[in-house]
Amino acid sequence: MPTDTTHRSSPAPATARNPRAGLPWAGYLLGFALGGFFDGILLHQVLQWHHLLSAVDSAAVRDIRVQILADGLFHAAMYVVAAGGLWLLWRNRRRFAEAGADRLLAANALIGFGVWHILDGVLSHWILGIHRIRMDSANPLLWDLLWFVVFGVAVAAAGWRLRRGGGAGGGGRVAPVALTVAVLVAGPVAALPPPGVTTVMVLFQPGTTATDVFAAVAAVDGRTVWQDPSGQLWAIDLGAGGNPTALYRHGALLVSNTLLPTGCLDWFRT
Repeated sequence: MPTDTTHRSSPAPATARNPRAGLPWAGYLLGFALGGFFDGILLHQVLQWHHLLSAVDSAAVRDIRVQILADGLFHAAMYVVAAGGLWLLWRNRRRFAEAGADRLLAANALIGFGVWHILDGVLSHWILGIHRIRMDSANPLLWDLLWFVVFGVAVAAAGWRLRRGGGAGGGGRVAPVALTVAVLVAGPVAALPPPGVTTVMVLFQPGTTATDVFAAVAAVDGRTVWQDPSGQLWAIDLGAGGNPTALYRHGALLVSNTLLPTGCLDWFRT
């Protein structure tokens, strides 16, 4: 009888079955670290909306030197995470020649970036309460939710969509989705009155009478300073303790600072 000279092939090693096994975690870690750097540099240093331990109620922690030290230790931790991602990226550098490797890395970096903001929102803002996005805001939860959705959920979803897209064409649909989310969120953000401003410009709904305006001003303990001929655009002084957000409950369409009518509302003339 003929001899069967064929040999059963041995199982392929894990790296052959999954030739980009090391790339996912490289992307996750780099994106996570970039998310931390993004928040630390923008919110702690440039805008100075908060420090890492801004909401901790302790005389020692409120010392600005302690706050800066905590921010520095936070950035050092992000360097460790980034170093881990770079090490994995270096180990798998030869796999960039494979199709789709760059897309996979970018998608996972977006997911990691979004996961950082989701984790930071849930843990730092709501469970531990060590800081909020805007410590000086009358409504800090609103800013927490905006940051959570825009830089957390939306970015992670964009990365997930890019990862599942399968080729260059799949990722092309991420940009319109991300742009739509940004536009939908930008409107409410633009309508937020500026903090620390006592005199605001208020655009009321069409048909709002002077009596309605005076009632709205009385509801926020303010006083009128100026009005345009149409009777819809008013300058209102809220005083030191006024809450401009309350004007939205009394017919206001837009509340902003005194510079706005010279720009965006310059068209609004009779």
